[in-house]
Amino acid sequence: MNVALGGTFDPVHDGHRKLFERAFELGDVTVGLTSDRLAPKTRHVERYVRPYDRRKRDLEAELADLAGEHGREFDVRELTDPTGIAVEPEFDALIVSPETRDGGDRINEIRRERGHDPLELVVVDHVSAEDGERISSTRIVAGEIDEHGTLTPDREGRGATRPE
Repeated sequence: MNVALGGTFDPVHDGHRKLFERAFELGDVTVGLTSDRLAPKTRHVERYVRPYDRRKRDLEAELADLAGEHGREFDVRELTDPTGIAVEPEFDALIVSPETRDGGDRINEIRRERGHDPLELVVVDHVSAEDGERISSTRIVAGEIDEHGTLTPDREGRGATRPE
């Protein structure tokens, strides 16, 4: 099975790792990594996004380990359009998170219009941080949590509140 997924992946965190793990369980994986031009347009908040080449390097390092564990192949391709690579006919499945499910439906509409079979949409739930909220790159960049969802002291040095 040829599996696709896409994103900005800046920085990679345990929520992303759960997506990658599921993808490699299903087959060989192609990851669409947002271009420098597209990345800011896909964010729901204003924040710095590292350059494509740095994100790609870190992503490939993450994927190499998982691919080896599963005996799978992987490729990272630049995404310049939000529907990206998944509209191409060679893919069988698309890994999505709950908030990107609608994008998967749109990709399947485009595939049908082009005469391709729809993708199997595989929804992978979020990973929760220590405080019960979801792990996100935005929270990591803001200094709220680390890549594993562990709470970190806030920028004013007051310390984050830990759940009882």
